[in-house]
Amino acid sequence: MRTLSSWLFAVVMAIAAVSVHAAADQAGGHQAAGSRHITLAAAADLHYAMDHVIAAYRHDHPADSIDVVYGSSGQLLTQIEQGAPFELFFSADSDYPKQLVAHGNAGGQPAPYAVGRIVLWSASIDMHGVQVADLAQSRFGRIAIANPQHAPYGKRAEQALRSAGIWDQLQSRLVYGENIGQTAQFAQSGNAQVGIIAQSLALDPAMAKGSYALVPPAAYEPLLQSFVLTKRGADNALAQDFARYMQSAPARAVLARYGFTLPGAADH
Repeated sequence: MRTLSSWLFAVVMAIAAVSVHAAADQAGGHQAAGSRHITLAAAADLHYAMDHVIAAYRHDHPADSIDVVYGSSGQLLTQIEQGAPFELFFSADSDYPKQLVAHGNAGGQPAPYAVGRIVLWSASIDMHGVQVADLAQSRFGRIAIANPQHAPYGKRAEQALRSAGIWDQLQSRLVYGENIGQTAQFAQSGNAQVGIIAQSLALDPAMAKGSYALVPPAAYEPLLQSFVLTKRGADNALAQDFARYMQSAPARAVLARYGFTLPGAADH
């Protein structure tokens, strides 16, 4: 005979199942009339710029909800391929969206949206006029870069240091961030005296107390950045709408304010 406790357990599980299905419907954009939701996976260099783009979009679409998870492009790619619930993937390197397409996990073709740049940034040292080769001097202390294994900005930082001939010399002084956002935090907090970071982060008011020097684009491979609909977002109307908005004049104006060049207009 079924006991009271087993009956209660069945009721609780039924309620939980309904809650899970409701949450899944909401995450997939199947919300109540007039309300839509998506979650973006975005490279950490977009943090400040994307927040402003989303705010501008929602000003005209107040019923829509857009969440963002920021991280390194390589790690976000892995999460998406493992089933993470993202509708759009904004990468700091066009190779990662191409991989998503090649593996059958994309809902369309990648679209370039910006070209990024790296800078030498410090909260405590005047960086105006500083060249990459100057970092070999001990006065620059520890130097933070994003992990080159999965962060495009870290890979470009390594390329710039190698181009200057000081990569091997700096090994004992390098501090690695999991993504470019964490790298900027290391430099901002003083855990590193210099950070090789995205110009888009250096231009935010939160970083205004520091100074930076632009790394010559010829010192590293172009940072062509692209986004793509994921397989999950392929039939999501809000994901499609926001993808179109990212290529609009208002969105491009925000990206330009944060130092991004538009594809086709870069000087790489």
